[in-house]
Amino acid sequence: MTSKLFNQEAEQAVLGAILVEGSLIHECTLLPVHFSPGSHQLIFQAMRGVEESRQEVDIVSVTTKLGDLLGQVGGLNYLCDLADAVPTTANFTFYEQYILEAFKLWETRKIASNLVDNPERFADYYQDLTRIQEITQKETRTSKDILVEIYDDIGREMDGLSGVDTGIADLNRMTGGLQNGDLAIIAARPSVGKTAFSLHLAMSHCKTGGFTTFFSLEMQDKQIVKRMLSAIGSVNGAKWQNPFQFFTGEDHIRISRAAGVYDQWNLDIRDQPDVTVYDIRAAVHKNIRQHPEKKHLVIIDYLQLIRFVGKFDRHDLAIGQISKALKNLARECNIPVVLLSQLSRGVEQRHEKRPMMSDIRDSGNVEQDADIVCLLYRDDYYNKDNDDNKNIIEAIIAKHRNGPVSTVKMAFLKEYGKFMNWDRGSGTLV
Repeated sequence: MTSKLFNQEAEQAVLGAILVEGSLIHECTLLPVHFSPGSHQLIFQAMRGVEESRQEVDIVSVTTKLGDLLGQVGGLNYLCDLADAVPTTANFTFYEQYILEAFKLWETRKIASNLVDNPERFADYYQDLTRIQEITQKETRTSKDILVEIYDDIGREMDGLSGVDTGIADLNRMTGGLQNGDLAIIAARPSVGKTAFSLHLAMSHCKTGGFTTFFSLEMQDKQIVKRMLSAIGSVNGAKWQNPFQFFTGEDHIRISRAAGVYDQWNLDIRDQPDVTVYDIRAAVHKNIRQHPEKKHLVIIDYLQLIRFVGKFDRHDLAIGQISKALKNLARECNIPVVLLSQLSRGVEQRHEKRPMMSDIRDSGNVEQDADIVCLLYRDDYYNKDNDDNKNIIEAIIAKHRNGPVSTVKMAFLKEYGKFMNWDRGSGTLV
């Protein structure tokens, strides 16, 4: 390839500014690799060396640190020229950004060239490319900026929810809805109802005009839509096994009406089974770019089916990398991300079957990254003869980074795959 791309003027400005105002080295986020090979890398390495030795960074200390390498960087005269050429240090952060942009462009070209020569390593190079594109500087807001935004929130009339409507009144009251930037984990044992609940969240968001991206790693899109139509139209889902035989005239009418409702929604169902976090990230960014005016919600069914890229000594480390990447996705896009997860079989071995956070498979990093952990429990799943709790599902909020933890009861009509509010006072559906 050709010689490395770099922004010589920006590099000279950064190095000169540090020589003029040595304390800037403590604010600098750059690494030696971000500079062009040769003299500028050596000078910056010397500056970092002086910083690490807790000395003041100036021409004398940098010259001393360079020692025999001083001649390779242009000598003392070049260092003096760098310092003299900087009229002000006020634009230091802009100079840093120029250097980073040149570095990113160079690394992107290098990765593209390597991919042409080694197409079989696409996954590795794609991971490298994503990492490079995430290199950026975020301008820190002042206290005044933050307070102004908070007072704007106080003075703005809201519809009662600060986040995405969950469709369950008690859950909304506890959480304020699914919040932008949050990673919410919904976990349960198989067949308890976590997929049905995730579809309920997707439908609730679509009903209010939002855009939902639903990643189904286990079920095909047609199965997902059938379950949604059953929930919308209150048609027994078992009849889809042979609708020609089992559907009544009323069922046909209900499904037709449900299809009309479904057709108006902004819903993107992705049923590719073997996806990585990078596939998810690319699809989400595309939908946000194409529909910037919409409120977005991302739902992934489910964590343990996401394919991880790279080699890991332990499976829990790979799962941890995925959960961290999805939390980063929620923050960078400022949207809620709902991630479903399986619970381990350890629940079945206990007398008390209600799940705990530690029951989440490979749970360590998942618990740390999640803002909300919601564990689903159905008593009739274990006690089939108990009619008192029939059609009741508990949403156990085991972690809530910005609010209380408690348990919410919801009505779950299993034959329709439909969730409704549960009136705690009367014990009826509402």
